[in-house]
Amino acid sequence: MAVASTSSAPLYKTPAASSFRFSNLCGTVYKQGNVAFTPDGNSVISPVGNRVSVFDLVTNKSRTLAFENRKNIARIALSPDANVLISVDEDGRAVLVNFKRSTVLHHFNFKKPVRDIKFSPDGKFIAATHGSKVQVWQTPSHLAREFAPFVLHREYTGHYDDVLSITWSADSRFFLTTSKDMTARLYTLYPVEGYRPRTFAGHRDAVLAAYFSEDHKTIYTVARDGAVFTWARKEDEDEDEDDSEDEERLPLGAGPLASTSTGPDNTIAHTRWGIQQRHYFMRVGTRVVSTTWHAASNLLIVGFSDGVFGLWEMPSFTNVHTLSVSQEKITSVAVNPTGEWLAFGASKLGQLLVWEWQSESYILKQQGHYFDMNTLSFSADGQQVATGGDDGKVKIWNATSGFCFVTFEDHASAVTAVDFAKQGQVVFSASLDGTVRAFDLIRYRNFRTFTTPAPVQFNSLAVDPSGEIVCAGGTGDGFEIYMWSTQTGKLIDILAGHEGPVSALAFSPLGDRLVSASWDKSIRVWDTYGRSTAVEPFPLKADALALAFRPDGKEVAVSTLDGQISLWNVVDGVQRTLIEGRKDISGGRKVDDRVTAANNSSGKAFNSLSYTADGSCLLAGGNSKHVCLYDARDGVLLRRFQISQNLSLDGTQEFLDSRNLTESGPRELIDDRGELSDLEDRVDKSLPGARGGDLSRRKYRPEARTKSVRFSPTGRSWAAASTEGLLIYSLDDSITFDPFELDVDITPATILETLNEERHYLKAFVMALRLNERPLIQTVYESIPPSAISLLARQLPVTYLEPVLRFLGTQLEKSPHIEFHLVWVSALFAAHGKHLRLHSTQHAATFRGLQKGLTDVQESIVKLSDENSFSLEFILDQQRTRQLADEAEERQALGMTDGAATEPNGVNGFAGRRMAIDL
Repeated sequence: MAVASTSSAPLYKTPAASSFRFSNLCGTVYKQGNVAFTPDGNSVISPVGNRVSVFDLVTNKSRTLAFENRKNIARIALSPDANVLISVDEDGRAVLVNFKRSTVLHHFNFKKPVRDIKFSPDGKFIAATHGSKVQVWQTPSHLAREFAPFVLHREYTGHYDDVLSITWSADSRFFLTTSKDMTARLYTLYPVEGYRPRTFAGHRDAVLAAYFSEDHKTIYTVARDGAVFTWARKEDEDEDEDDSEDEERLPLGAGPLASTSTGPDNTIAHTRWGIQQRHYFMRVGTRVVSTTWHAASNLLIVGFSDGVFGLWEMPSFTNVHTLSVSQEKITSVAVNPTGEWLAFGASKLGQLLVWEWQSESYILKQQGHYFDMNTLSFSADGQQVATGGDDGKVKIWNATSGFCFVTFEDHASAVTAVDFAKQGQVVFSASLDGTVRAFDLIRYRNFRTFTTPAPVQFNSLAVDPSGEIVCAGGTGDGFEIYMWSTQTGKLIDILAGHEGPVSALAFSPLGDRLVSASWDKSIRVWDTYGRSTAVEPFPLKADALALAFRPDGKEVAVSTLDGQISLWNVVDGVQRTLIEGRKDISGGRKVDDRVTAANNSSGKAFNSLSYTADGSCLLAGGNSKHVCLYDARDGVLLRRFQISQNLSLDGTQEFLDSRNLTESGPRELIDDRGELSDLEDRVDKSLPGARGGDLSRRKYRPEARTKSVRFSPTGRSWAAASTEGLLIYSLDDSITFDPFELDVDITPATILETLNEERHYLKAFVMALRLNERPLIQTVYESIPPSAISLLARQLPVTYLEPVLRFLGTQLEKSPHIEFHLVWVSALFAAHGKHLRLHSTQHAATFRGLQKGLTDVQESIVKLSDENSFSLEFILDQQRTRQLADEAEERQALGMTDGAATEPNGVNGFAGRRMAIDL
């Protein structure tokens, strides 16, 4: 037995292991903070923990930007030109990002929590709240690197409590602020001689927001108690005379505001504002939580604490639309520039909704798991991901778009395992409610429910490769494994022998063996179709937590409670390799830990394992912030992935800050709920012991950990069900520059010269593959004439075969030149079929990607053909109907009866009469 100790072995990285990068975050669509629309109105930007996700509403895709904040994001703001994004976390630490490239430009600390931050409409300034003050900073350049990019323009004072919101005027010369001191104030960006900031007082609760009308002659203030005040110019004649004298006596002589015209800037600066109207929402027992304003259509959008939102047209205060969209309060609301789409975020439920109020329809409706995500599984084509959570829901996600398209709520308790059938559109799930359910992904229904004679809490699941048998195990009286027939739903066998709960099950890829792992420190190999019932257990040193079959079915990996991973040859019953992984997975210190992260390895074990498609690497995750990738042959650690750097989670930092320690313990564990402003937030509705972890505390911090890891069947990505959601790491990154055998002479200019002037298609194609820039490869690829494809495929070196096939797989998904791609595929397989067959294991991931592209093309063609046939049938039916109508009109004009019209070829028949008329 060989023992591989990764703590002392030298670390090395293979190209595949080192190339996995964070690609997307699914399963979480909104956590807290504010949502925002892009300037074109086609995308919604939403904070998801310490990351930012962008949901494209036109192409129906989502992407998560690569950067991370230190803690959960509290506010985000996007510049008017959509070039710069600034995100601020709970502590006031900001990250300035190039939005289009997802590149971090600068870090900055506001040194206080920021409640609101806004770019000026011209994009030159950033206004941010700073306690009871407002700071205005000059916007840093997103093109040039600077040592001190943030330059303070001015700090504004006047409020007596925390400032809650900031609203700029359209000309970027004035801004309104609202505060908890129940007032709003009007400031100027540049000093105006004789001007003192106007104060708008009269509310009886905190003012949440203030807005300018489109002509800037009216100001609206919205308070938390549901009062809306309309402020306008006072109509008193004496005051008008005083105002005119003031305008003559106080010229605007400060910088850009120096003007003798009576434009909006002069009007705003010297208007004597007064309350014109008072309006109230009159919703008893609810408060205004969020609000926004669309100036072009004079619409005020308000979200309430009971999940209802409404639209009011100002200044008449006419209720245009009201709808209940959530069961909890709407914490954020935004409107796109055209005023058609409204975006809502509910932090408690993690909901993100986009509503088109004119047509009264949802553009986007997404919600993650309410509690932790426990398990995940990839479909056979890698296009769908099924997840199960503590909320008892099974969600199916599209791996390409990142959206959930169906949710099953049939389980009554936490879902512990999910698995796709290898054939057909079926997903199975096991739950603590004692049932195993099968869901049809074509009709979206639960068509089978598998139960046991005695109550059992299932925590493991396995499906036969043929999809005919489903097995489940868990905690029951006899610790048995139950087998059902998928076709009939009947229990066909009960496998007994384990002396502890069955923690994991797995079928071999051939379906002839079933391996079970248990807490009784053993794994057992069962002959599924054999007559012999004798099963010899393989002993382990500790409780077994997870297992995974190698794709060839000859080896199984088992993780145990002591942090080890043992690799067993199931044919000979011999342990081949032992991986000491406790030191690899250890890391991250909890707030209440008494020892350092380096010495705290208790409880650090892998609870999920997954092999790569070729069986060369093994992915392992557990109760830690790290996911480890091992070489399956030598047992050497190739790379450790840190799933999160969010300091709002427990177990993400190696060293604790002593400044956060108080006499009452760590500051993060002190319950400060009583300081919240809303009563419903202060009330503690939780019961002692109602959450996982320390049962003596009412407040808890989520812990960074991974409950399940899985490799995609294509081998191009892997996913982890973590505390923050479904993390997807992929090899496909169009921004990354990854050349292949690059030479000095290979440049875009030389490639285009070879292509256009010399007409050497093969040489240009190989040079583009070596430079490995996707747009350039596509340019050369589409310039090759179809008649030369067969010759180029035969002359293509074998080294470039896999990149070309991978490129064709992506082109089949995106490009419309279907026949051109199919000719290339056919020519490559005809020329290099023998080589590909001999090295099929190495190219397995590429084949799956190519098969996926071909399947998508097939489905598209079938769908298009059906639509065309339906259209043709409709057109022909319409033509026949029109002909019959014309004939009926003609018969009526000739005064003929139906009987005469139906006489075949008679003198009195319709055909003869019509012939005579034609003649």
